[in-house]
Amino acid sequence: MRALRDHDLAVAQLRRSYAAVPPGQPVRLAKRTSNLFRPRGAPRAPGLDVSGLGGVLGVDPVARTAEVQGMCTYERLVEATLAHDLMPLVVPQLRTITLGGAVTGLGIESTSFRNGLPHESVTELDVLTGTGEVVTARPEGEHADLFAAFPNSLGSLGYATRLRIELQPVRRYVALRNVRFTDLTELTAAIGQVAATRAFDGQSVDAMDGVMFSPGEAYLVLGSFTDDVPAVSDYTGQDIYYRSLRRRRHDALSTHDYLWRWDTDWFWCSAAFGVQHPVVRRLWPARWRRSDVYHRIVRLEHRHRVAARIDRWRGQPARERVVQDVEIPLEGTAGFLHWFARRVRMTPVWLCPLRLREPAGGRSARSWPLYPLRPGQDYVNIGFWGSVPIAEGAADGEVNREIERAVSEAGGHKSLYSDAYYDRDSFDRLYGGDTWRAVRDRYDPEHRLTGLYEKAVAQA
Repeated sequence: MRALRDHDLAVAQLRRSYAAVPPGQPVRLAKRTSNLFRPRGAPRAPGLDVSGLGGVLGVDPVARTAEVQGMCTYERLVEATLAHDLMPLVVPQLRTITLGGAVTGLGIESTSFRNGLPHESVTELDVLTGTGEVVTARPEGEHADLFAAFPNSLGSLGYATRLRIELQPVRRYVALRNVRFTDLTELTAAIGQVAATRAFDGQSVDAMDGVMFSPGEAYLVLGSFTDDVPAVSDYTGQDIYYRSLRRRRHDALSTHDYLWRWDTDWFWCSAAFGVQHPVVRRLWPARWRRSDVYHRIVRLEHRHRVAARIDRWRGQPARERVVQDVEIPLEGTAGFLHWFARRVRMTPVWLCPLRLREPAGGRSARSWPLYPLRPGQDYVNIGFWGSVPIAEGAADGEVNREIERAVSEAGGHKSLYSDAYYDRDSFDRLYGGDTWRAVRDRYDPEHRLTGLYEKAVAQA
């Protein structure tokens, strides 16, 4: 009961801080961490006070549900649920992603081939809307339109203060098979087989993702929950997880360590800070080997441009940031990966199969208007994070624009946490513009919240 009272006080404080934002000033959250890669100008007004909205209100191990505040990180949420041998249906790979952020901005992980995206396990949520009121949205009922449009709205329709989510049972360990492929068509065929049967070579598969090092060397990592493994690996110390795929056909991790296997080295991006060098790794404190630490360093670099100045001094060309996650239909994945290897030439890339969640009882998966993936279609999320040299005379964002065109031609979509270059008509067509405007006009009639296009493309 005390947790609920504290939650009500925190929501009241949030509403007061919202009311204190002067009309015409942008509304933003006052939070210490972010997993966005869109640069924004310095806020001119105080951010919304979400300091009391970062906890787990309760876990029901019988119903397999959790009541969670909107700013609760998955790190804290997983700690609470694993104590009951449960976990969220999808746990995004970085510790400081918040539940509210994963719902309004999307998230994905290795259980997404069977459980879809994080918002698909939400059964209800409380949202602070543009009017300053808090409403409870559910799949059916008075606010079903807000429930449907909230995923991928990026805070343009309001902010989640409380969410009720479904949980799934887990075991102590995850046994892994690292299956190598030298042909991307064979890789995608294997993905389709696992997605359809949830098994591979006669063994059940509970989790599936992978890495492409080149079109001739790619790996599917197939995980199965278990209570019995001969030994477990530890990739929080000197060993680096993604490198293990090339040398181990079989592996095992505790469930906790499996969920955060990518966080220690921010996939492979820690190499940019020298953390993968053996000497640096021994000296770099383990508590700092975290994605949020690396992200803070990146934000400092964006602010002060030290690396860019060093590159100019050395006579190196300027670089374009290419940080994206895109969803490509399974049948077009091999072709897109071959194109990407020829044109962008950035490796490794992450591969994470995805299918919108199909509810029990034979019901069809529902679609979500602001990120309209097709029900019944298998996709592969392809994640690539780095930079490429800017060719002489190239237009601003040329490589990112080419990627956007290639994704659209393949019938895919891309997430909006990073740079986007769409014109407004294309953006509205791809991201449910008509639906977004109708819901925005109902819940934010004075348009106090920054629009979705303005956030994602104009970097407002």
